[in-house]
Amino acid sequence: MQKNHFDLFGLPVAFNIDTGRLDQAYRQLQARIHPDRYATGTDSERLRSLQAATETNEAYQTLKDPLSRARYLLHLNGIDTQEESNTTMPAEFLMRQMEWREAIEEARSAGNIPALENLGRALRHEAVQLKEALGAALDLRGDYPGASETVRKLRFLDKVQAEIDLAIETLE
Repeated sequence: MQKNHFDLFGLPVAFNIDTGRLDQAYRQLQARIHPDRYATGTDSERLRSLQAATETNEAYQTLKDPLSRARYLLHLNGIDTQEESNTTMPAEFLMRQMEWREAIEEARSAGNIPALENLGRALRHEAVQLKEALGAALDLRGDYPGASETVRKLRFLDKVQAEIDLAIETLE
């Protein structure tokens, strides 16, 4: 296996990658190593193929998802995002999170699906802005602590978005 996931697919070690190039490199690699190509091979060839395919799939899934890619880049640079243990956030972000949750509860209680959908759009817009900031922190400034905080913020947004989705699903 290559040194890291980016090397495996011939990509630069960066947050902002060409996902079309990633997809193409993944398909080409899978065509070469897929276990079906080794169905008549020796046990060790089949095992190596299966292991390589599994590692390739894992690497692809990691790089395909922006949040996973950011976590992986931070990991490569010795940074643990501490998403489970470090819930410290700027006060402004925590206040917005409380406002979002209150708005979700109000809309859910009122059966107001359009309000939930509007809130979901606002959160997705916020996530896009945070991903842009994450790319700048990682690729331009090498600000790994700042990027780590942004990853934690995005994780919070994912949780709030899941609450919105569940509320809409429950009301429909």
